[in-house]
Amino acid sequence: MDTSIHTLQTLFFQLGLASNEEQIRVFIEKHRPLPRNIALSEADFWSEAQAAFLAEAIEEDSDWCALVDELDSLLREKYSWIN
Repeated sequence: MDTSIHTLQTLFFQLGLASNEEQIRVFIEKHRPLPRNIALSEADFWSEAQAAFLAEAIEEDSDWCALVDELDSLLREKYSWIN
């Protein structure tokens, strides 16, 4: 059983993306705002594997679900999440 605590950094690592705070900020700034009519996993900037992971996390209500929801919210905001 996986008892590790997931963070936004570990989610980015799991997705195979740069995972330090600055690189996460740059990724979010680059890809937002994500339109409301596009599901997070359907955004065109994900690879097939990344999209599948994100969709599965939500569908299965996995332990990644809360972080995927947080990422979804961050990508839909208009303004910077880190000063």
